[in-house]
Amino acid sequence: MALGSGHQTITTAAKFIPEVWSDEVVATYKKQLVAANLIKKMSFKGKKGDAVHIPKPGRGSANAKAANAQVTLNTDTATEVIVNIDQHWEFSIMIEDIVAAQSLASMRQFYTDDAGYALARKVDSLILELGRGVNGGDGTAAYTGAYSGADGTTAYTGTAGALTDAAIRRSIQRLDDSDVPMDGRFLIVPPSTRNTLMGIQRFTEQAFVGEAGSSNTIRSGEVGNVYGVPVFVSSNADAATDGDRICLLGHKDFAVLVEQMGVRTQTQYKQEYLGDLFTADTLFGVKELRDGSAIALAVPA
Repeated sequence: MALGSGHQTITTAAKFIPEVWSDEVVATYKKQLVAANLIKKMSFKGKKGDAVHIPKPGRGSANAKAANAQVTLNTDTATEVIVNIDQHWEFSIMIEDIVAAQSLASMRQFYTDDAGYALARKVDSLILELGRGVNGGDGTAAYTGAYSGADGTTAYTGTAGALTDAAIRRSIQRLDDSDVPMDGRFLIVPPSTRNTLMGIQRFTEQAFVGEAGSSNTIRSGEVGNVYGVPVFVSSNADAATDGDRICLLGHKDFAVLVEQMGVRTQTQYKQEYLGDLFTADTLFGVKELRDGSAIALAVPA
């Protein structure tokens, strides 16, 4: 029995297909982000310009009030941090007609997941690389401002040590000494360091791993909490010049991510290739904000 005309076909539904791809890419992108969710984030979407100027005021002080005398004024000449919007990254793939006709529907899911993962990995990597400049570092992979993960005290000069409880406590003290707020701190470690921590009894206690069903299972990459600091594991943890990996203990104000264009997806049929060109891209900038708000610890890979 004929059902008549007006069927919904690939041609008539074409406008919906890119939206499905876009939703899947954005969902995967957000799910895979670790570092980007822990630092200050600013939206610059829809605005023109290639840089954002962020005021950086100094901290004021409380002053004793003397009787019959005026108050003591805090004076500050604020500086600024300039975040250049200079990071434009894309993920593209050409899907020829024969592939689209013969492949399983799961192929689309694979490539949308891959696009979201690749872009998230790049954003996180660039944020974590800002650890090269903390504590007066020179901004290179030599990590001149880092400390050994063995004790948190010895300056890193190419010899790393497995992360220890003492190093974590010493690094937390460094943040305390710099008046870095407790709220908003984080510790990002590479997989090798998570393996180390899992072999130390105190880090496998309830106080570290948390309870099942807690927020630990909600925030991407979070594996526990130590001394009130959430611990995250990321394969994007930066590598030093000689191959050692870097643990980054910091506060959300240590760096900023400015997004001028979130993840965008586009498809275009290319007749000369008889296929669909799919591209996902994003435009953003990252910059260190407060040097004393993060500590880099070098550990073996």
